[in-house]
Amino acid sequence: MNVTRIPGTPDDSTEVLSRLMTLHSSPPDLPGDAHLTPVLPHTGGIPGTWVTAGRATVENGVTIYLHGGGFEYTNPHLERLMAYRLSRATGRPVLAVDYRLAPAHRYPAALDDAVAAYRSLLDQGVPASRIILAGESAGGTLLLSALLVLKEAGDPLPAAALAVSPQTDLTLSSPSIDANDGQDVVGRAVLEHVRTQYLNGERPDRAPQSPLHGDLRGLPPLLLVVGSKEVMLDDSRRFAEAASAAGGDVRLDVYEGMLHAFHATVLLPDPPPVAVTLLRRVTEWADETVVT
Repeated sequence: MNVTRIPGTPDDSTEVLSRLMTLHSSPPDLPGDAHLTPVLPHTGGIPGTWVTAGRATVENGVTIYLHGGGFEYTNPHLERLMAYRLSRATGRPVLAVDYRLAPAHRYPAALDDAVAAYRSLLDQGVPASRIILAGESAGGTLLLSALLVLKEAGDPLPAAALAVSPQTDLTLSSPSIDANDGQDVVGRAVLEHVRTQYLNGERPDRAPQSPLHGDLRGLPPLLLVVGSKEVMLDDSRRFAEAASAAGGDVRLDVYEGMLHAFHATVLLPDPPPVAVTLLRRVTEWADETVVT
């Protein structure tokens, strides 16, 4: 396992928190070179938005993006912005999947949607070796769960997967949940609510809903990103350790002093240094890991 600690200062985290607040009060416009024209005919019956930055083409592959929001919320405009940033970083069109949300649609609805969207790309001739899965928070959980479902079913797995601040153990037993409670923008009470809304009575100590409890052998290269002050820090750390012990190629980037959702500062037109670093590292990882 390759662990990189990205240095930061208290001023960095203060700036990030302040800048995050502006995203909702004054959301940036989608850049002028963002294209929303679908690049493939269908998405497996799952609603979604195609976002392409500049001249990226489907010949390079596709990135699937699964948004965060505790399996319950969506913000289409900010999600299009994130899809644009991911398209720019990974050099390929992005399919932002509009998966079904709890509580109207509980587990496994969102997971089924993620898997169906991925399979739709394979059905349309996109090689698995040119697909990247990317997700944040609940979306990071979904993509790790999807990898387990796809592996169990014998589907070809994507070239790589990027999970930002995923929740990997819904038993809520990671030490950082209590150690960082009060420092982060979410806490145990929020995670308990998310678990109840999402699981629909399913056991939290089983995979694929809790990816940490699954068979992690044979997964594609993984990049996990998390802030050191996140309550879910140890969810990323424990998953990275387990996947690495199972023989996986795993990178864990820990951003010092950062809270949950710090990565969203990449959406700003003038992103702070931590966001610039994050985008650079994702771009370098994609270039090193994925066949184009």
